[in-house]
Formats: sequence, C-alpha cells, structure tokens
Amino acid sequence: MSLLIVCPGKEPQPWVEALKEKKPGLNIFVYPEDHNKEEVEFALVWNHPRGLFKNYPNLKVVASMGAGVDHITSDKELPEHITITKVVDDQLTKDMGDFVLSLVMNHTRKLTVYQAQKKDKSWDRTPYQRPHNVTVGIMGVGVLGSAVGEKLSGNGFNVLGWAKSEKDKKDMNTYCGEDGLEEFLSKSNILICLLPLTPKTENILNGDLFEKLPKGAYVINVARGEHLVEHDLLEMIGSRHLSGAALDVFREEPLPERHPFWENPEILITPHTASVTSAISVVPQIIENYEHMKEERLLKNVVQREKGY
Repeated sequence: MSLLIVCPGKEPQPWVEALKEKKPGLNIFVYPEDHNKEEVEFALVWNHPRGLFKNYPNLKVVASMGAGVDHITSDKELPEHITITKVVDDQLTKDMGDFVLSLVMNHTRKLTVYQAQKKDKSWDRTPYQRPHNVTVGIMGVGVLGSAVGEKLSGNGFNVLGWAKSEKDKKDMNTYCGEDGLEEFLSKSNILICLLPLTPKTENILNGDLFEKLPKGAYVINVARGEHLVEHDLLEMIGSRHLSGAALDVFREEPLPERHPFWENPEILITPHTASVTSAISVVPQIIENYEHMKEERLLKNVVQREKGY
C-alpha cells in the first residue's frame, strides 16, 4: 500500500518530509517518478494531469492539498468509486479572515490611494468610511465565508451572507437562492466572493450581477478566477458603477504580463496568497484519513460530488 503525491509546479518535498515525520515507514511515490500504479490506494494532489487516475486500479481516495477541490472535481475521467476529500484547517481559515479584513480596511481607509499619491509626493486627505456605515456581502458562507463574516462583524462591519441554500449564521443576516440574491446584492457596499467553483457558479461575477450592486460598490474575489468575467469587471469600473476590485485569484496564474488588470489603478492584485496551505499544519488530517481508509472507516471532509464541494 502506497501514497502518491501529484502536484505539478508545486514543491513536493515539504509534503514528503511532513508525511514521513508523522508516519515513519509510509511508502511514498512522487509523480512522475517511476512507481507501481497497482500499489497506490491514496493520492494527495494539486492540479493533477486530467485523466491520470483512471490508470490506478486500486486507488480509493484522492485528497486535495488545500481547501479547494475544483481541480479534482473538474476531471471528468476520475473514476466514480474514488472518494474525494478536502482540507479544513483552522490556520487556513484564520489566514483567510485576516486577509479579507485587510483588504476591506485597505479599501475603506483609502490606503491604496495614499500609496499612489506617494509617487507624486502629494499630501491630500481623502474621505474614508467607518465600519458601521459599510455593509459587506459575502457570497458563500461555508467554513471560510463564515469565518470571514465573524471577523468582519467583530470589527464593526454590517455583514450579509448569500448561499445556494438557507443558512443560519449568528454574525450575519443571510439570503439564499435566486430569490434572495437581488436584495442581498442591493445592500452590499463591498462584495466578497468565497463560493466554491462549480458549473453553476462559474462566471457568476458578471455584468448583470454587478449592475445589481449599489453604485460605487467594491468587489473582492478570493475564491477562484473562473468566477469572474474579466471584461465585465473592467467595463463596470470604467463606467464608475464599481469603484474598484481586489483580486487574489485569476483564470491564468501567474497573471500574464500583458493582462489589462496590471495597468488598471482601481484593481489591487495579489498573487493567490490569501490563505496558503502549510504541509506541517495539514498533514495530520491527511494521515488520519489514510488510516481511516486502511481500516475501512468513514473519512473526514468528504466532498459531495453532486454538489462539487
């Protein structure tokens, strides 16, 4: 029985070391090194080549290295019997809350404006917004969205949440489904996307949705680049319906040098750094699920394929 690591473009060695420290003697293969495919029952992955796992006859579990699983669920050739798991990690959750709070505060206190003024040595105060006068709408109120809502609410912001199905959250008023979306958007001065990426949420951040936001609203995307229709965002900022955006995720990463986002002063760009998985922090739950698989016990953090998360 062996564990396979597949993470093209990502350094696998920290994961190998953390796994071996937690479980000495564990047989680990790292793709694409030569290995016996029949021995592999558990795979730890990030952005694996499409169709790879149809060649592993005894594979039972494919575990994501991070909270996102669209890189797995989008593989149409992944055998149906394979269980998919995701990471739920307190440190990742805290990191996301801290990061989003920083973006919101940066926008409301106009820090990016002052950074731009520095180039011209301009001493010019600009009005700022106080938290109690700002309503933040969070699309997606799962583990990460709920934590972000709690963080923002704790810092004085009015917080709304929106999800596909009804949720009961103590730190925010929530809306659900298509019926609740328009009212949710109409009240959101700042819109945060933390939705899972599924066929239904792809391209959800589009011109029609932006039109329903108040004039001057600000958009933050820390979910997936495929949620955003990029041309629509540029048009809405150009027309001043949106005041700007903070983007941590993109359809193509790294963001190409000639992409128009780079030249737009109203768009803050960060390199997919909101919440970065630590092998040392995450490996204990990977090993726990590995042991559960061996003992034929229920796994933790299992993804529901029909939902995509």
